Amino acid sequence: MNLIRNQIRHTGRTHSATVIFLHGSGDNGTNLMDWIRILLRRNLEFDHIKLVYPTAPLQPYTPNGGQMSNVWFDRDSISIAAPENRSSMSKIYDAIHHIINDEVRNGIPLERIIVGGFSMGGALALHTGYHLNTNIAGVFACSSFLNHDSVVYESLSKLTKGQTDLPDLLMFHGDRDDLVPIEWGLLSFNKLTKLGVKGNFTTLTDTYHELKRKELHELHKWILLKLPPIEINRS
Repeated sequence: MNLIRNQIRHTGRTHSATVIFLHGSGDNGTNLMDWIRILLRRNLEFDHIKLVYPTAPLQPYTPNGGQMSNVWFDRDSISIAAPENRSSMSKIYDAIHHIINDEVRNGIPLERIIVGGFSMGGALALHTGYHLNTNIAGVFACSSFLNHDSVVYESLSKLTKGQTDLPDLLMFHGDRDDLVPIEWGLLSFNKLTKLGVKGNFTTLTDTYHELKRKELHELHKWILLKLPPIEINRS
């Protein structure tokens, strides 16, 4: 699947790390970038980190009556109890691998890459970190969840017990989210931690299905903790 990519990159120095930020259903990378800029009153940016905002492919989306929408994958309904549409999800995996592999080819190690997202984008980030590639630096998911029968849980259950090289996880969820209830996010987080994932779950008070400025400030600090500046030498 082809993705349209919008990138922010600091031009003062060569980047030594990459963050891939995936939008929610029906949105696009440019809108997500603008939304963050409005909340922060500036771009989410770092001197040494490139941010990549991909746009999901246009495809029929069942919860929207089958209408065409920019979504990462299709699903029967927005419900934690719905069966995961694994065939639809598998179609986007190659595109995510392509973005990551582009960064690796440009000299960015997997352990200097973070993948995260909002809502559906956060779900895909969880698949990326714990089903497709467990060697990246971290995963963040905002207002997201995994289905009860997610292949992510199956993948983690097959790993060696006590494996310590899984990406760290940061999850945020609004306590008044009426589209993706916080209980779904917390249940997903608890199942992931029982399978060996280490991380933190932050409840956002008086918050619906949305990003918040405080959340983005916390995310900024966490990204810097996981991807600190380093000296690089590229000839």
